[in-house]
Amino acid sequence: MSAEFLQFLLTGLTVGAIYALVALGFSIIFNASHVINFAQGEFVMIGGMTTVSLIGAGLPYALAVLLAIGVAALVGLALEKFAVEPVRGASVVTLIIITIGASIFLRGLAMLVWDRNLHGLKPFTGDKPIGFFGATILPQSLWVLGVTFVIVLALSWFFGRTLLGKAMLATSHNRLAAELVGINVRMVLFVSFGISAALGAIAGILIAPITTTSFDVGVMLGLKGFAAAILGGLGSGFGAVIGGIALGIAESMSAGYLSSAYKDVIAFGIILAVLFFLPNGLFGKRGSERV
Repeated sequence: MSAEFLQFLLTGLTVGAIYALVALGFSIIFNASHVINFAQGEFVMIGGMTTVSLIGAGLPYALAVLLAIGVAALVGLALEKFAVEPVRGASVVTLIIITIGASIFLRGLAMLVWDRNLHGLKPFTGDKPIGFFGATILPQSLWVLGVTFVIVLALSWFFGRTLLGKAMLATSHNRLAAELVGINVRMVLFVSFGISAALGAIAGILIAPITTTSFDVGVMLGLKGFAAAILGGLGSGFGAVIGGIALGIAESMSAGYLSSAYKDVIAFGIILAVLFFLPNGLFGKRGSERV
């Protein structure tokens, strides 16, 4: 394995882990409601920008990160409570349009609250590159990969071992049956928005020291997270992770061996290819079998 190939691979894994976190947010909400939340990218932006503001106000780094995740989760809960819940029973298309409108609103509000400038965060543990078989990796990239791995394990435990997690899985399998056995599906949807927003915020905080953040950073990250979710299979947590990693590596390889101009085209090409040739994604299931 050449050092050049390994360098592109490490870069792809880092970016892919971020896409995986965003894609997991899409999958969690889709499982709970079969709605695609196109405001997911704005949670990424809120996480990064809020952390920048809180650190600028003098708060310790760790506390700023925790508060930023909490702020994003509250925004997600508010989105469900005040935008989605009032139109419960509406068509899926109507709900998707509402999330698109919420995305535009949050992006405009962020521009007023903050500004149009790019903002950076200090790396969690220094910025000296680490050598690895001829390639280099930033300490922040290790944080991205490590935190993503821990989150995947935590979500696996949550859905497999807790009552709330099992209720969310039951709702994703069959909403009517879940209601008949006493599961509060409204609460499931409410909580899913909070978890999804927190995942987006974590992604935004992790990537900000590497790529910076701004009021519109969530647009492209949201679209690429959606592409990863589509590739893996909407509703599949495992598929979201694999789709994100695959998309990140594909982007990095195309940018390295072809041209960086094609980097963003990869995501949209994947969306079109999957919709035409593999509508259920790599690990998606049909209808009520989706998990």
